[in-house]
Amino acid sequence: MSFTFTLHHTDARSAARRSTFVTPHGPVEMPAFMPVGTLGTVKGLTIDNVRDTGAQMVLSNTYHLALRPGEDVVRDLGGLHTFMQWPGPILTDSGGFQLFSLARLTKVTEHGAVFQSHIDGSKLELTPERAIAIQEALGSDVAMVLDHVLKLPAERDALEDAMQRSIRWAARCRDCATRADQAQFAIVQGGLDRELRITCAEQLAKLDFPGYAVGGLSVGEEPREMYEVLDYTVPVMPVNKPRYLMGVGRPQDLLEAIERGIDLFDCVMPTRNGRNALAFTDSGSVRLRNKQHERDPRPLEEDCPCAACRHSRGYLRHLFMADEMLGPILLSIHNVTYYQRLLAGARQAIEQDRFVEYKHAKFAGWSSGA
Repeated sequence: MSFTFTLHHTDARSAARRSTFVTPHGPVEMPAFMPVGTLGTVKGLTIDNVRDTGAQMVLSNTYHLALRPGEDVVRDLGGLHTFMQWPGPILTDSGGFQLFSLARLTKVTEHGAVFQSHIDGSKLELTPERAIAIQEALGSDVAMVLDHVLKLPAERDALEDAMQRSIRWAARCRDCATRADQAQFAIVQGGLDRELRITCAEQLAKLDFPGYAVGGLSVGEEPREMYEVLDYTVPVMPVNKPRYLMGVGRPQDLLEAIERGIDLFDCVMPTRNGRNALAFTDSGSVRLRNKQHERDPRPLEEDCPCAACRHSRGYLRHLFMADEMLGPILLSIHNVTYYQRLLAGARQAIEQDRFVEYKHAKFAGWSSGA
């Protein structure tokens, strides 16, 4: 089955886009948020839990799955969809982010990267060709090309070197692909440098990938700097392809990026914060360990259909104070549900040419306090 991308509508007062990306495992209505299932599981949630949040597509990680259980094990057990029993689309990250997050354990050359496993110290070589071979064995719908990610701020020479290497690696990834049922997305790099970002986007567009991502952000820069990068990068990215902002996940960042023309997101923030007793709501963040919630009979949100919101804030706080595992599970469910509802509302607002008003209303609520 071929992949298709249909741009239905662009908001009248912004660059926000309403679109559909069709994959072999179903459509993704965009803008969309992918829960992160690094090791083939969204932490603490069953697949039914994930589906009930409204999630359409999930993300897993090439580097981590290659280490354990190994891509050959996943392949022999029917591929990642069967392995984790997720029926919808799956995107796999290439391992490029680990060049940043595990930099002290990694050596990068033109050939590729050599990791020292964070688990047992064994060596893992990840070249562009190997990254794609792993992802083809996993059987994801979307495979990300291998890119070179640097921590920000970085010297311009280093940024340019990593950016040019990312372009060359992208071409190698494209050239070694063998699966027609897997789309590759290229990744625009260049740090906070306008010229490098635009050059990278233009060069990658010439390689005609099915989708494009903005990478190398949310790695130490200020939010305003990230927005500036999107201001001059997104307009250079192909209009008729999905646009994905990698690893960015504060609710306000999602809406700022949608306003600038981004279609797809992922981040660990909803589940990581859920495990640490922080809930996202339309009235701002709720820190459930705070004493003020001890006798609070209200749900986190009155109109939220998730399992957590069947209970009082007082009960949810009790679960965390008693170290009951149900607390992190319920709050993770709530946070992922909140993100899905936020993006569903954005889709509807774009269709009605009122995205700017939607964004302003959300920002006003978040600043009001929960």
